Amino acid sequence: MRFKDRISYFYDGDVGSVYFGPNHPMKPHRLCMTHHLVLSYELHKKMEIYRPHKAYPVELAQFHSADYVEFLHRINPDTQHLFSNELAKYNLGEDCPVFENLFEFCQIYAGGTIDAARRLNHQLCDIAINWAGGLHHAKKCEASGFCYINDLVLGILELLKYHSRVLYIDIDVHHGDGVEEAFYFTDRVMTVSFHKFGDLFFPGTGDVKEIGEREGKFYAINVPLKDGIDDGSFTRLFRTIISKVVEMYRPGVIVLQCGADSLAGDRLGCFNLSIDGHAECVRFVKKFNLPLLVTGGGGYTKENVARCWTVETGVLLDTELPNEIPDNEYIKYFSPDHLLRIPNGHMENLNTKSYLSTIKTQVLENLRFIQHAPGVQMQEVPPDFYIPDFDEDEQNPDERMDRHTQDKQIQRDDEYYEGDNDNDHDMDDA
Repeated sequence: MRFKDRISYFYDGDVGSVYFGPNHPMKPHRLCMTHHLVLSYELHKKMEIYRPHKAYPVELAQFHSADYVEFLHRINPDTQHLFSNELAKYNLGEDCPVFENLFEFCQIYAGGTIDAARRLNHQLCDIAINWAGGLHHAKKCEASGFCYINDLVLGILELLKYHSRVLYIDIDVHHGDGVEEAFYFTDRVMTVSFHKFGDLFFPGTGDVKEIGEREGKFYAINVPLKDGIDDGSFTRLFRTIISKVVEMYRPGVIVLQCGADSLAGDRLGCFNLSIDGHAECVRFVKKFNLPLLVTGGGGYTKENVARCWTVETGVLLDTELPNEIPDNEYIKYFSPDHLLRIPNGHMENLNTKSYLSTIKTQVLENLRFIQHAPGVQMQEVPPDFYIPDFDEDEQNPDERMDRHTQDKQIQRDDEYYEGDNDNDHDMDDA
């Protein structure tokens, strides 16, 4: 048992300044809210805070096709009308709009996850957090589900340089399809996704029967759930499955995607989890005492996203947070009660005991085929990725930021809504 976890936390204020558009449910502004809530609880004093480097195009092309990366680099709102064929080819449009500073946004959130993986690889920390990451739908050659660059795949590729087996766990309400697809044919990454499945719910994949292929057969685990799952049902299933996975697979490192759209009351979600129920999954994974990379993901009721990821930062720091939110620059978002925790919802739980039992049995049965952890031959470790044409003026990714030099608050006039004036309410039925 480690005496005290060393935690690295990655944040760049610019990641919260981009704007997907007035009717789009994705609000990167939630990252500023999360960060300021973390600061208000003084959690930054217990972690090492880093501004991530902006991932270079050549780093992004470690997974994504070079032509797709180049197009993301080149496209902007003023010129997009000239590229209708390419927009269709790369799936840019309504769900994945072209907006100002799109490529820089991708560089920052991907850079955070890559940096987090590298610090874990070099044993410079035990846990690394990048709440801006977790964009699990992006594919090799196209954007998908509000995700452009798959930072998780890039982070896992980095971890594979030092670890023979990586376990990826996803508790977003949507299936972690992009990550599963990237590693569907290998036993070096086991992907485990707990998600809503059925009723044409996006992205439509993630059946319990999808288990991987070739060398990756039985190394993809899907836990398809129905509307309204509650804390008790979810956490019991989570603990049972993850315990068995860790026992059988024996990973060297874990990547945990904490999409907050599985919370009760999310604008696009349909689960009934309280923040404490969601955070219980983080607490459980932490107990394995393995190197851990934690990211954000979905989450479309932004004040609840900020609450959730702040509580989970506290969990990772073994710090219990008072329920009364301290004063901070975003305090008005948490009106009227200014409380940290939200109760679970009142949706009917359509996951019957017999349904959950059937899913659990199928998953555990598939795990029996992994009698022993795969015998991966360890190769000579490749050098950390070489970045050509290094610009010494580039921000040092290891620069410590103290309270006084924290990123300036970024709050757009068109991103703050009050009560019934919240024009996001149009999205409630999305």
